[in-house]
Amino acid sequence: MTTSGIFKELYGWINSLFIALILALVINTFVLQTYEVRGESMLPTLQNRDFTIVLKVGHNYDYGDIVVIDSRVNRERTVMDEIMENGLVARLMGETDHHLWIKRVIGKPNDKLEFKDNQLYRNGQKLEEPYIREPMKDIPDRTIVVPEGHYFVMGDNRNFSNDSRYIGSIPAAHVVGKVIFTR
Repeated sequence: MTTSGIFKELYGWINSLFIALILALVINTFVLQTYEVRGESMLPTLQNRDFTIVLKVGHNYDYGDIVVIDSRVNRERTVMDEIMENGLVARLMGETDHHLWIKRVIGKPNDKLEFKDNQLYRNGQKLEEPYIREPMKDIPDRTIVVPEGHYFVMGDNRNFSNDSRYIGSIPAAHVVGKVIFTR
């Protein structure tokens, strides 16, 4: 093989690798994203440092779905948020902000949620939640109506979880995606 043939072959390989890398970054940024669980708010379902894969397309979430949310609910999300949350980009940029939280969907738009006697009711029905770590303690009685275009999310470790009880209902645009795989 001639020198020009070797360079042509090498160029072809480099070009293919570059295209594959760009495609992988686009898929990881806008379709499927890896996420590491941080903390114990989802015990016993998810452990600290569990690895998950989040499906970011399709924004129809149901009760019980485990989702990743952007907890910065007082600001608009942009495409730059999606790019900066890509694991590789975040590492390269030294991103250490822990604004992505993993929680469970408890309420959907227009649901009436009631906290009474440390129990949770949705639309008048007491929720049976076999996935929670322990019953809630010291939760003030209150009623919340989930606004249109929002979700109410909570951690399974109810007594040790920052969630919608503290930051309010989550705008649909702040739900990053649904967990489809955990290891």
